[in-house]
Amino acid sequence: MSSSSLETAPHSPSAASAQRLPTLLLAAALSLGSAIALGFARFAYALLLPSMKLDLGWSFAQAGAMNTANALGYLLGALVFPRLARRWSAAALFAAGCALTALLMAGSGLLADTHSLLIVRVITGASSAAIFISGGVLAARLASARPRDAGLILGLYYGGTGWGIVASSLLVPVTIFNVVHGWEFAWFALAAACALFAAFAIGAARRIERAHASAVSAARAADSAADVPAWPRFAAALAGYGLFGVGYIGYMTFIVALLRNAGMSAAVVTGFYLLLGAATVVSARIWSSLLDRMRGGQALAVLNGLLAVATLLPALFSQPWIAFVSGTLFGATFLSAVASTTAFVRHNLPASHWTKGISAFTIVFAFGQIVGPVVIGWVSDGAGLARGLVYSALLLAAGALLAACQKALRAA
Repeated sequence: MSSSSLETAPHSPSAASAQRLPTLLLAAALSLGSAIALGFARFAYALLLPSMKLDLGWSFAQAGAMNTANALGYLLGALVFPRLARRWSAAALFAAGCALTALLMAGSGLLADTHSLLIVRVITGASSAAIFISGGVLAARLASARPRDAGLILGLYYGGTGWGIVASSLLVPVTIFNVVHGWEFAWFALAAACALFAAFAIGAARRIERAHASAVSAARAADSAADVPAWPRFAAALAGYGLFGVGYIGYMTFIVALLRNAGMSAAVVTGFYLLLGAATVVSARIWSSLLDRMRGGQALAVLNGLLAVATLLPALFSQPWIAFVSGTLFGATFLSAVASTTAFVRHNLPASHWTKGISAFTIVFAFGQIVGPVVIGWVSDGAGLARGLVYSALLLAAGALLAACQKALRAA
């Protein structure tokens, strides 16, 4: 199916311009869901990790296991999502995921037992997957309503994770207190931020669902006889994305601990994280044309390669300005790698199979995130955090090579 079949054609350039701004604002509001799913529920943990590790007596492997538990839940959520999507709408699953994640973040502040925290992290991962996949489906529908802005719309949605990173970098340092279990207050602050973001994101999801419900039904009917490529035909893209999952999560889990171990002050680390989050927010504009042009795995290959460079820099050099360069490059790139897989699905699969396609990429992504924190944490325990990030960079480079082998499955 041509993506333009869902488009409501404007009658004049001025009409097109008038429709463009509300669409982009809707994508930006929806992106607050990705801020909840990843910015708060996943990446804010890097800021909490040093305090929790010291207070609870964890090794780096145990600290990494918390993100592994989150990724396990993410995998389970991705596996069951296609079945849930047959019963409930994408907007309903998105809303449920946002509400549950906010409650679970608050629950993390009520626990100090490692095993209980692991269980909560698993469930939080599952609820985050519901947000991220359903939000990706809704963003893909919105992108198909405006094909000329498709890359930008997808980038806005996934780049919204940066808002969560920015908010976390401001909230966590001022809500961790120098008392026993003082990190618990930070979880409560993050839960409140999740609830605030959810109010805007859920409203946007419902508007997109209402606006595109009839178009989606028509698309499913039109695609019923469409030729759907078998998964081995995009195995290279899946493998490259799986290695992205392993490599990027090693950086996001341990980079704050690496900078603190290198003697950088709390102010420098906060500035680093703020810069990373801000770069994530603006990444949508940087890579939108790449996502529109590249129909195979080339976009993922380019982004994985840049991420490998960004990950290697702080492992080799300990100066603060190198850390800021690394954070800016990483932030401006890593969520666009995620957006590139949704763009690949849009380019190569009929609309009726977008949920399955996005779920497939999410599953391999989750596998990578399960392996990443424990393996990189184990390496870091034995050889130091810098060596762990070198391994992350090598895996990202390997992912770039695999993704470069992926050809487009359908003609433009």
